[in-house]
Amino acid sequence: MSHSVGQVAGFAGVTVRTLHHYDDIGLLAPSERSHAGHRRYSDADLDRLQQILFYRELGFPLDEVAALLDDPDADPRAHLRRQHDLLTARIERLRKMAAAVEHAMEARTMGISLTPEERFEVFGDSDPVQYEDEVRERWGDTDAYRQSRERTASYTKDDWKRVTEELDALHLRMADLMSAGAAADSGEAMGTAEEHRLFITRAYYDCGHEMHTCLGEMYVADPRFTRMYEDIRPGLAAYLRDAIVANAARHGG
Repeated sequence: MSHSVGQVAGFAGVTVRTLHHYDDIGLLAPSERSHAGHRRYSDADLDRLQQILFYRELGFPLDEVAALLDDPDADPRAHLRRQHDLLTARIERLRKMAAAVEHAMEARTMGISLTPEERFEVFGDSDPVQYEDEVRERWGDTDAYRQSRERTASYTKDDWKRVTEELDALHLRMADLMSAGAAADSGEAMGTAEEHRLFITRAYYDCGHEMHTCLGEMYVADPRFTRMYEDIRPGLAAYLRDAIVANAARHGG
């Protein structure tokens, strides 16, 4: 039994354009073509796609994924064991990092010294103060919390507007890349993810690649962050997370 490119995109939660791209670069060439020349995917093709998506979730660039999957000495069980080991290591790293991640920095919860009227003017309906008690209780002992308090203590209304506009522009640029079909591990997406990391460092606190990866995981794990990104563009939370992970991987993070 074979499946159309549209069906496979639906099964896997990827775009048709992504599957076309995988075919174009030789990463996943469908085994069959219809009489009209349309791509048809076999069950073996679906197995390979699953392996591709596993490795992409782990932050591997596409060229490394191809090298791993085309290794003549590897078998499917070896891939599963490798992926299990990598996922286990990531879970442990995230568990250790969780206590150091400032949970709501990007929600603009820290150091807000504006009047209620000014907060509404700058942030609209999303009042950044609503999570402040939670943030202080959970992350008040971290360096990130202290750095953010220090860096934002002198922010004026205009400073907050500038920071907000810069972050909104980054989010919109990432959303446009996603809508254009750019892979999350493309140069453009990883470059924007790096700008995102540098923005956090500049505006709030020192954010290395490992902490940035933890933030990316939080964007899809915390419904509040997920909703914020989904309101910008459906699918953006996971896409941004994937771009962050890929960017960290290429920097050895």
